[in-house]
Parts: sequence; C-alpha cells; structure tokens
Amino acid sequence: MYANYYIYMIPAFILMLITQWYVNSAFKRWSRVPNQRQMTGLEAVKRLISSAGLYDIRLEQVRGRLADHYDPRKKILRLSPEVAQNASVASLAIAAHELGHAQQDQEDYFLLRLRAAMVPAVNIGSYLGWILILIGLLFNLLDLAWLGLIVFSGGAIFALATLPVELNASARARQMLTTSGLIYTEEERRGMNTVLNAAALTYVAGLITAIMQLLYWASLITGRRR
Repeated sequence: MYANYYIYMIPAFILMLITQWYVNSAFKRWSRVPNQRQMTGLEAVKRLISSAGLYDIRLEQVRGRLADHYDPRKKILRLSPEVAQNASVASLAIAAHELGHAQQDQEDYFLLRLRAAMVPAVNIGSYLGWILILIGLLFNLLDLAWLGLIVFSGGAIFALATLPVELNASARARQMLTTSGLIYTEEERRGMNTVLNAAALTYVAGLITAIMQLLYWASLITGRRR
C-alpha cells in the first residue's frame, strides 16, 4: 500500500513544491519592479472598477501573503497588504486577476457558477469518499469502495472546473490592464504574464495532484479485486 502511495503521490508533491517555489519567486521578483503609473494594487482596482462599471463591489484588505481573492457571495474583493499597498507590476497583475473574477460574477460566467455550486458536495465528498473507500477495502466490499472513489472524485472534477475559471480571469486581467494603459511597456507586459502564468500553474498542479490521488485509490481497489 505504502509503496503504491509513494509511486503516485511523491511526483505530485514534488510538482506542488516546485510550483509553489516558482509562484513565490515570480511574485518576489516582480513585486520589486515598480509599475510606470506608480499605482498600488488598490488604486488600480478602484480605477478599473470605475471603467468596468462594477460599482456594487466592496473592497477590503485581508491578512496573509497572497491571500487575495474575490468573494462572489458578498461581492467583496479582498487584497493582501503586499498587493493593496505596493505599486509594483505584480500588484497590478494580481489585483486585476481578482477583478476578473468580479467580472465573471457580474456576467454570470457559467463555470464560475458551476464551481460555486460544487463546493458543498466537494466538501462532503472529500471526507466521505475516502472513508467509504477504506471501509470497502477493509471488509472487502469493493462495490462500496468504488462508490467511495466516485464520491471522492468530486475534488478532481472541482479542480478541473477551477482551471478554466482562473485562466479566464487572467485573460480578463491582461485585457483590462492593457486597454486601460496601466500596463504598457514591454517589461511590464513580461512581468504581468510571468505572474499570471505562475499563478495558473498552481491550479494545474492541483489538478494533477487530485488525479494522482484518484489513481492511487483506484489501484488499491483494483489490486484487491485481483
């Protein structure tokens, strides 16, 4: 069992570590490069909100490094101090990305709604699924184990639905920053793309990790049948 676990999960863990290192490295690098407009992330969001007509959005600061996010339930865009108060290329990219989620919310972007609807089921399935799998394996109830695997697969489906949502938000961020003139030099465009691409890799790594977990459990169930 443990040998199979290492075979499936060690590559996934290594990928996650590399991805986290790359994200932190990209953010650190471009958070030191001032944007030409000398605009903080908070100032940029306020300007973009006005030009995009997203007046029902509230802005808040949240503690935590790279804890920036948009809450569609409360219509609140939360920025970390490093983004909100820093006039860097990285701050513009991250702030605009989160505003891209606000645009998705306003436009009823289907995949955003789908992802939000999946949250309760995924939260339950992430606990219930592996419990059913373990009970099925322990008592040789393989049909129950397969049912548990199906329930547990919600996490991978959620990760799959999340990826295009994040990529779309990044595409919106690029368009907003470019058309508004907040990003206009070649260096700024390179930094913006580096930060947004690095962030996207975290979701790719998350999807791969979820798939590897499914393959691990499936290998155990299949091996027990044999």
